[in-house]
Amino acid sequence: MASQFLSNATVSSPFSSSRPRLSPFVFSRLPSKPLPKRVFIVRSKIREIFMPALSSTMTEGKIVSWIKSEGDKLSKGESVVVVESDKADMDVETFYDGILAAIVVGEGETAPVGAPIGILAETEEDIAEAKARAGSKSAAAAAIAPSPAPPTSNPAPPISQLKPAPAPAVPVAEGPRKTVATPYAKKLAKQHKVDIASLVGTGPFGRISPADVEAAAGITPSKTNVEPVVVAQPTAPPKAAAAASAPSSLPPPVPGSTVVPFTTMQAAVSKNMVDSLSVPTFRVGYPVTTDALDALYEKVKPKGVTMTALLAKAAAMALVQHPVVNASCKDGKSFTYNSNINIAVAVAINGGLITPVLQDADKLDLYLLSQKWKELVEKARAKQLQPQEYNSGTFTLSNLGMFGVDRFDAILPPGQGAIMAVGASKPTVVADADGFFTVRNKMLVNVTADHRIVYGADLAAFLQTFSKIVENPETLTL
Repeated sequence: MASQFLSNATVSSPFSSSRPRLSPFVFSRLPSKPLPKRVFIVRSKIREIFMPALSSTMTEGKIVSWIKSEGDKLSKGESVVVVESDKADMDVETFYDGILAAIVVGEGETAPVGAPIGILAETEEDIAEAKARAGSKSAAAAAIAPSPAPPTSNPAPPISQLKPAPAPAVPVAEGPRKTVATPYAKKLAKQHKVDIASLVGTGPFGRISPADVEAAAGITPSKTNVEPVVVAQPTAPPKAAAAASAPSSLPPPVPGSTVVPFTTMQAAVSKNMVDSLSVPTFRVGYPVTTDALDALYEKVKPKGVTMTALLAKAAAMALVQHPVVNASCKDGKSFTYNSNINIAVAVAINGGLITPVLQDADKLDLYLLSQKWKELVEKARAKQLQPQEYNSGTFTLSNLGMFGVDRFDAILPPGQGAIMAVGASKPTVVADADGFFTVRNKMLVNVTADHRIVYGADLAAFLQTFSKIVENPETLTL
């Protein structure tokens, strides 16, 4: 068949005469009659709208609201749904024209990245088929959900119930998802030599549980003898009971207390903080005199310049002279010198924390930097930041001075080399070289750094440069 296609292409090509290297065998198989033209039938398409990955750390998203309703006609590039990622609420656009036939994941519900959240039909005639597909997905999910309960009460019936389970799971396999199983399920599959990829998970979102593996292992050797199945099945309940009893070892909740689950943003912050524990860090503090900076702030404040913008500009100028503090180590084997100085600034918003990024802070003048910062804060509080506006930081600044905090330590964000914690500027009695006492405004600056790439001398030199810029801030307005 391959040679026929090759010979046909050779005959029809205008350059066939310039290819004398074709063997005679190829020409001997030329058909005496021209090959019949293939007739392509264009069928109408039914497409799925998937949960997108709006950031590199996003594993699932929450549907905030559907902009369009079922039956609405959509155009390519039109916003369809608002999704809450781990950092912001973002509009999701459609890549195709069509009709929103069915909504699979409703408002307020969550779905993993890559899971279908809606069905898009190309024509009105396909709406019924699209709705049927959406209904089959819902039915499959409903059939999977109650299946874990029977094994605890009666081991035998679940085995027979699990045999036809692969049929309704076909829609799940169609999606761009990989096999997901618990660590213990993987261990059991290896022990019992069960192909885990062939199993149908009964856990949340199709996750394969230990009970699924044990059921698969119990079916093969004991079709005629029920007793081994009964013996094999009880191995799961003790494990499940142990897992279920684990939370009970925690202190009981205080009477009258309320348990509030993490929001998507809080869960992302929690994960990042835990990941930070794997990085060896150290901290260096430095007192900085701020009399000149305070005087400059009073002059530029009416023009919309904030103290945070002044500190970010000073930090960026210091990083130009100490690029190693602006570097990052992500694999534990090498570090990267970042060509851009992007200052991420921690901002507390309702229900979480986010770090908008002042990109190329060293190249922007103070007033443009302040205007950019104001825009970023407004977008952060409205949860409208784009991914590049919060995940491109190379150095982080955290300022709690406006709250009167004199000193604190900040936790290093994953993927960055250092974070600066700035306290409040307060009057401090100091003595000069002649023994005379004066009062100066001083603030304490603590920097937490990744000790794999930044050493004590590097951080001390950076803080000295930062202190000189703050104490002589005329260069900040140039």
